[in-house]
Amino acid sequence: MDERGGSSGGSTTTRLLRAVEGGGGGGERNNERPKEPWKGEYAKSVLVLGFSNLVADAITMGVGDFVSVITEHDVIKDERRVREWDVMNNLNNEQAVLVRHYEALGMDYNDATMVVNIFTKYKNMLVDQTMVATTKQEMKPLKNGVVTFISFILFGFTPLLSFTILIPYTNNDSVKFNIVACIVCAIALSLLGVAKARICSQNYMFSMAMTLFTGAIAAFVAYFLGWLLKHVTGLEG
Repeated sequence: MDERGGSSGGSTTTRLLRAVEGGGGGGERNNERPKEPWKGEYAKSVLVLGFSNLVADAITMGVGDFVSVITEHDVIKDERRVREWDVMNNLNNEQAVLVRHYEALGMDYNDATMVVNIFTKYKNMLVDQTMVATTKQEMKPLKNGVVTFISFILFGFTPLLSFTILIPYTNNDSVKFNIVACIVCAIALSLLGVAKARICSQNYMFSMAMTLFTGAIAAFVAYFLGWLLKHVTGLEG
């Protein structure tokens, strides 16, 4: 599952829920006549929700990209250790892979063999070349895009499930926003952290903590900005 897509999707929906809660009042219902949107309340609500989501989204994307780059570096380090082992223990196969790679690029077989033999004298360079050849073979932009899209939709819809499921059972929006949605989102982010840790051979608790931290910070910022702008603009209920 894509880290950036899953984390951003879950956090985006939670941020919106928290911003609405922070800027739009709680779950209490009253019989007062609603204010007309052309008197400014509607515009203020849009600005509060939009600005809080904008800032929180920037935080989520920044932290998510930071974590993704760290994860990618860890994966590269693990892959390099594997390639170093292959070069030391299965040199002939690695040489054959490189020869085929250079031939695919248009190099003559004899020239490709000569180049590989030269690289064989320098183990670090040989490892670098085998990693480049493997990476080019594994690059699948379309697949990555589809995974990111599905991850964003799946994790972004998760917090809405609790809100939708609880409609027949309670009219208290505070329960839906403050309790159940946050719990469900925390569980989803924890599962995302577990998946990332398993793929990258990381510590499970650390990976879960990082994903939860990203989502919690984004949700807190959205809620705080919604609450702050509500009072600054004089937005009611």
